[in-house]
Amino acid sequence: MEDPEEPRWLAAEEMESWLSLVSVLIRLPAALDGQLQRDAGISHFEYQVMAGLSMTPDRAMRMSDLAMISEGSLSRLSHVVNRLEKRGWVRRAPDPADGRYTLAVLTEEGWEKVVETAPGHVEAVRGFVFDPLTKAQIRQLRDIGRRITRAIDPGGMCPDQHPATAHPKPDPAPNGPPGPAPDGPPGPAPDWASDSAPDPALDGALDPALDQEPS
Repeated sequence: MEDPEEPRWLAAEEMESWLSLVSVLIRLPAALDGQLQRDAGISHFEYQVMAGLSMTPDRAMRMSDLAMISEGSLSRLSHVVNRLEKRGWVRRAPDPADGRYTLAVLTEEGWEKVVETAPGHVEAVRGFVFDPLTKAQIRQLRDIGRRITRAIDPGGMCPDQHPATAHPKPDPAPNGPPGPAPDGPPGPAPDWASDSAPDPALDGALDPALDQEPS
């Protein structure tokens, strides 16, 4: 019998990096959720759902796409959308392009909630994540996040790369019209949004069942 292969134990520097990452994974979601619950009465996931819709043309998105950019399962998203519907912030409708799909649509009241909530949330994001880093470290953080995401899900992508929410252009100048800020702040859909052709492989078109809500 062959001896089992020796585990690839972490070196000291790797262990330090791993424990640092674990601390971020545990503390950052709790800190963001705490700020939103305290100041806006919503969870971070609820905000992600509404903010994701606020950055798309017509403030609408297929449920399967919305589950992907909000980093949640379709089942979890369905339950959250139920709650948001009861509060008048989101509604569901058949996709006019293909009735087999369900759209989540941000209502005017939901838009106003995002407008009201975004400043406090983005300030928390800046304070917890971006203010402590240099510009070079911010770019490294983006690249590291994408690499880890690809290792976990080789066929997936980070939400920042999804056609519905990708943001290839910088925000307009302060005196210009408002545009999307990090993590879903409000603003009119930028010109490039309507010109971006979504990749059919990304929008659930290969499997309409992906947009069917659990019973």
